[in-house]
Amino acid sequence: MRRQRRNTGSLLVSILEIVIGILLFIDPVGFTSGIVTVVGAVCAIIGLVCLMQYFRAEPMLAAERNGLARGLILLLVGFFLVFRSNWVVGIFPLLTAIYGIFMLVSGIGKVQWAVDRKRLGDRRWYVQLVGAAATLIFAVLILSNPFTTTSILWSFIALTLIVEAVIDILAFIL
Repeated sequence: MRRQRRNTGSLLVSILEIVIGILLFIDPVGFTSGIVTVVGAVCAIIGLVCLMQYFRAEPMLAAERNGLARGLILLLVGFFLVFRSNWVVGIFPLLTAIYGIFMLVSGIGKVQWAVDRKRLGDRRWYVQLVGAAATLIFAVLILSNPFTTTSILWSFIALTLIVEAVIDILAFIL
């Protein structure tokens, strides 16, 4: 039962990666700005909730929770992200490097999974190894950052998301 939930979760994540990859292909800068704006709006809403909870709470309880500071910080971050979403696009090379690091870690985890499957006698362990190799190759390409524009970088990331997700789905099916 636990393994089935894990596999279903992996399949859903792969499908989500494909959808995000397609959206990135359609309008990379717009999609990124939209995501940043949504995250900013969520931060602002949470900040407002923290502020309301602070002023409604008993003084001693409010002081312990730091709701005023947390609310103001979230509100400021939210407004910044909503009104300056293009700023995040401007720091894209840093975000790309962080994404590449996460992909590298993910690829190493997939190598572990492939080796475990081989050691457990699974005949199709190599499918997982191909997925791990693809993830590691894409991570190295992203970290080497050979591109100069944000749109091309996003398109490349979209391609890596789609290819990695398709390989993961094939590994799930097989």
